[in-house]
Amino acid sequence: MLGLLVYKGKKLGDCQIRVVYKPEKPSSNSGVYIRIDDGVLKEVGKTPIAVKRGPDNSLSNEEVEKMKKASETDDGAWYAVHHGFEVQIADNGDGAHRTGAVYSLSKAEEAPKLKDDGWRTMVITLRATKVDVEVDGKHVTSFDSEQTDPRRTRNWTEPKLDAKRPTHGYIGLQNHDAGDIVTFKEVSVRPVEGK
Repeated sequence: MLGLLVYKGKKLGDCQIRVVYKPEKPSSNSGVYIRIDDGVLKEVGKTPIAVKRGPDNSLSNEEVEKMKKASETDDGAWYAVHHGFEVQIADNGDGAHRTGAVYSLSKAEEAPKLKDDGWRTMVITLRATKVDVEVDGKHVTSFDSEQTDPRRTRNWTEPKLDAKRPTHGYIGLQNHDAGDIVTFKEVSVRPVEGK
């Protein structure tokens, strides 16, 4: 089940978000949601849809359809997907779906090799409509939400094409599902000034 932990204390504008985390394996899938609009507060506390995986960790057609429906109706964590941006955590994804990418909207370069202790540090810098992401000290992507979306079509797991995201919004952490273990040790925020 796709879950979401939202920081409700205040909306964030221009800032740096520092996230220290450890993926269990390169395929461990999670993310940091940024610039989520006010509607996410209605989703907090709702029970996410229950999805059951088979013994080989696959989803049956029926379970996939449940996920698709939740995506199209913006239920739970899907609200953050479609009304914010996700900075991806998944070391083995393709360019648009790997660690540091603004999920499906901006490709990321490969992150540095994982340190021996397994911990990574991601720094997300937000300035006006721009997002810059560093992973373990390496700049991996830049994204500007004012740019025209290059996608002509979208997969149902990707953000909707027509949604306008705010420059000040809530942040959250994604819990992808039980097979994707990512441990978060620190999430800190500091203001940034200037361009």
